[in-house]
Amino acid sequence: MALKAIHTAVAVLGIAALSGGAWWYQNRSTAPSSTETAVAGPGAANAPNRAASGAGGTPAVETGQVQVMKLIDDTQAVGSLRSRQSVVLRPEVSGRITQLNFRDGARVRKGQVLVQFDDQLPLAQVQQSQAEMSIAQANHKRNQELVAQNFISQRSVDESAANLQVAQAKLALSQATAQRLKIIAPFDGIAGIRSVNVGDYLKDGADVVNIEDMDAVFVDFRLPERFQSKVRRGQQASVELDALPGRKFVAFIQAVDPLIDANGRSVGVRGCIDNRAAQLRPGMFARVTTVFGQRDNALVIPEEAIVPQGGRQFVLKVVDGPDGAKVSQRVEVKVGIRRPGRVEITSGLNEGDRIITAGQQRVQKDGTAVRIIQVAQAAAGAAPGASAPAPVASAPATPGAPASAPSGSPASLPSGAAPAGVKTAAAKPAGPNPCLIGMADIDAAPGAGRRKPGAPAEPPKGVTPRPTAPMRSPA
Repeated sequence: MALKAIHTAVAVLGIAALSGGAWWYQNRSTAPSSTETAVAGPGAANAPNRAASGAGGTPAVETGQVQVMKLIDDTQAVGSLRSRQSVVLRPEVSGRITQLNFRDGARVRKGQVLVQFDDQLPLAQVQQSQAEMSIAQANHKRNQELVAQNFISQRSVDESAANLQVAQAKLALSQATAQRLKIIAPFDGIAGIRSVNVGDYLKDGADVVNIEDMDAVFVDFRLPERFQSKVRRGQQASVELDALPGRKFVAFIQAVDPLIDANGRSVGVRGCIDNRAAQLRPGMFARVTTVFGQRDNALVIPEEAIVPQGGRQFVLKVVDGPDGAKVSQRVEVKVGIRRPGRVEITSGLNEGDRIITAGQQRVQKDGTAVRIIQVAQAAAGAAPGASAPAPVASAPATPGAPASAPSGSPASLPSGAAPAGVKTAAAKPAGPNPCLIGMADIDAAPGAGRRKPGAPAEPPKGVTPRPTAPMRSPA
């Protein structure tokens, strides 16, 4: 037992000696010599390999300034084009085709007879009904004359009147049956490619041809639900199509779906594009940029300056300390529009404030003294790889557009105009934009079209309100 205790004590002493030697060797190899310090001089405190701590343990950071610039509040989405009106014509009754009065891809007019079915039998029934009605009219007229002379009873007159009504109903039925043997264009449009020929026997409900109204086309797209309070009727959007590269088209917001999709948490939006030049076709893939407005004096900082914590956003602001040194100050901010490398600050900072853009992890607590590294890009307040947006001139608000819209942006364009500098298509036909018909009463202000509580309801257009007599107080 004594020998085992001696061996244990020797082992413990050996381990302690080795640990002490390793600690001494490590401190000796990392400690700077007095000669090295003398050679390095005062500038050694700013060497890159010691920038993390600096002289006296002060953390080194990069900073930027809060800048004021113009930002466009917009969002992008993808969608598809569809016809303003589209219908597939089908016969209501079975029959054999005797005439086709249109050509594939040709324009048709509202009320034009496109397809005629064999109507010999229905027309004969119409003639028979007309003859029966003529006889019923003559009998009823004669009975009226006879009852006036008291030759017949009133019952006979009533029976003849009922027979006349039956004859009129039969005539109307036969005429409606004959009319159903015609397929008529319900609106102006372009006929598609037919799938039938003269002589074909069709059953009721069979497809004949489609008609597309393409003087204006709709672009349907969806936006995240957070934009439902921004998008409204009358706003303008810029539409780009993969099928027509380099061209932009102006769409007017026609409708916003009142329901939010519970699965995708998005709202459906429909825009209208003037297509009288017949360049767009239903089914095209579209990229839509909707402009909600513009911030003329937005406070912008580099995106890397934001320090998120939970659901809150913070930045480290550089201020003067009591002894004149630069110290950090933790400030909570609220962010607005985000752009690549930049973010808008809506509260918490002022123009010209200096904030830390790199090295936040070295600042352990609020009020820590920091040493600013003068990096050209950081001092200018620009995010790496980000370029400042080009200045945008202000444009007056137009009806249906945001109150403040950038010049050349879709929100400030004239009716049917394309953005400046964008290669446009062929000149559009003269006349009013079909997308603007029925939208003249849309106000650009939020809540347009809503009646204030207690205000009288406006009468429909074309109706003159009747004056109301003043209320008299009781005597």
